[in-house]
Formats: sequence, C-alpha cells, structure tokens
Amino acid sequence: MSDDAVLTRRPSSLNDFSYNPLEDKYNTVAVIGAGGVGAACASNCILLKACSEVLLVDIAEDRCEGEALDLQDAGFVTGVRCKHATYEEAGQADVIVITAGVGQKPGEPRTSLIGRNYAILKSIFKSMEPLNPDAVILVVSNPCDVLTYLAQKLSGLDRNQVFGSGTFLDSQRFRIAVSHKLKVSPSAVNAFVLGEHGDSQFAATSTATIGGVPFSSFPELTPEFLKQAEADARNRAYEIIAKKGATYHGIGACVATMVDCIFLNERLVFPLSVRDSKANVCVSQPAVLGRSGIEAILPIPMSDEEKKLYDASCGAMRAILDEVA
Repeated sequence: MSDDAVLTRRPSSLNDFSYNPLEDKYNTVAVIGAGGVGAACASNCILLKACSEVLLVDIAEDRCEGEALDLQDAGFVTGVRCKHATYEEAGQADVIVITAGVGQKPGEPRTSLIGRNYAILKSIFKSMEPLNPDAVILVVSNPCDVLTYLAQKLSGLDRNQVFGSGTFLDSQRFRIAVSHKLKVSPSAVNAFVLGEHGDSQFAATSTATIGGVPFSSFPELTPEFLKQAEADARNRAYEIIAKKGATYHGIGACVATMVDCIFLNERLVFPLSVRDSKANVCVSQPAVLGRSGIEAILPIPMSDEEKKLYDASCGAMRAILDEVA
C-alpha cells in the first residue's frame, strides 16, 4: 500500500491516527445572543462540561465571532467545542437557549421590555426555521414568563419542550440567604420562589424545609427575616443592574445546570416557567426537567396566603398577554 493510500484511507477505529472527531455526534447547545448573559451561559456550559459543543449566534456577527474565539480558548479545560454559528445551524441544536433581547435599565421593570423583545423573539424563530422537532428550548430573555408563553406558540413544538428559566435564580438567592442564617449548605434548603419572575413573585415557605425539617421548627427564621429574604431575592437584580449595568454570572450558572440536567436526563426538580393550564399563562412552578424538557409539573401545597399571591401573579401575566394579543 502506498503512502498516499494510507493518508487517504477511511479511519477504522478511535486509535487510527487519521480519526476525525468532528464526525462524532455531539450534544449541542445553541446560545442565541452573545451579550453578557449569552456569553456567561456559554462559558458556564463549557466549564461545567454540560454539553459537547456550544454554538454562539448573534445578529452582531463580529461581536459574536469574537466571543466564540475567546470561549474556544477556555475549551482546553473540558474539551467542549465552541463556534460562531448561523441561526439555521442553531435551529438544529439539541438545546436552544434564548438570551437575545433588550436588557433592563436601572429601575426598569422586566415587563416594560415586552414589545421590543417580542419582536426580537419572532425574528429569532423565523431565522431558525426549520426547527429540530426534538429540540428543547430554554427562554432566558425578559420578561421571561411572557416570552416563554409566546415562544411556545411561535415554536410549533410541544409546550413541554419550551420552558423558561423563571425563578430558578431567585430561588437560589432565597436559599442562600436562609442557609447563611442557619449556617448550613444552600443545598440543604428546599424552598421555592414561585409565580412571575419579577415583581409579583413570592417565596412558598409553608412547605419549605431544611434537610426535611419544616421552616417553622427554626426560631431563627422569623416572619420578618423571611419577608426580608424574599424581598432581597426579588430585588437583587435591580441592585446589580444599578451598580454594574447587567446581571449574567448567576443566570449563566443556572442555565449550565439546566443544560447538564437535560443531557444527563437527571429529572431534577427546579422552579421553572411552565404553562399553568387553568390560568393559561406561564409562571414558575416546581417542574421535573429531563431529556425531553419538562417531564412533569408538581403541584405544590400552598397556604391560603400563598395561593392568593400565586393567583395574583398569574393574573398579572394574563393582563400583559391580553395586551400583547
């Protein structure tokens, strides 16, 4: 056999010197939007090794290509690939994370962004056609709950394949405050912030526990402390935006955790923006997350007061959707 024949023959095994890893099937995540949030999501997916490949997409192509090149330099840590991609390529990804949109200004409520970001969302889905029918779509852009509802309609996919990050990060903020108060790990705190990812969200403390022990068993967790912790979780984004202009590290870590959960089919329970069929809105509820997206929504017992807060949050989202319609 000639040298030329050796160099051009098809590789027969992983040990073959001419093996091309690009021919492998990758668990691919497309991140739509290469701003601070999108770059943080991509970076965390790479460093957590939540996937095999990250596709970064943005209408500002030079900025996007620069971010992708920068992120490639971090890939040596885990071997995860990253590249600047087209919207059409993103539409074929296994998981699509939508972060593109106009960001909040200091003091601006998330709901004020709806008109501008709905137009961007429609453009994104149009540009990604045809969508991978098995894709799981995670909406991060704000207002998260309203855009998640609209994305479910625009995608044409089963609604369980399209969900929002919702109050995942807000819940972590609340858990951290409680963990510091009791000097335990945040992972020991089982508590959810529910409803809108925004001003009407609330902490469901009536069924919350520390290592299985109800909150009510801890005298340190006074009503005053819990109300303050709830308010701090709700207002943390406003504080960060006022000081540095944007939030992205926390949500980036949350997104990578969800992507990892999807590809590993871990079926963990997170507070995510999903459809409430009765109210016909998307708000955060405890949801089982797996390879196909939302595998189940868990009905959480609420006190009478929490039920009123939940209904009010659903009503606020319904009013906004009626305006959009």
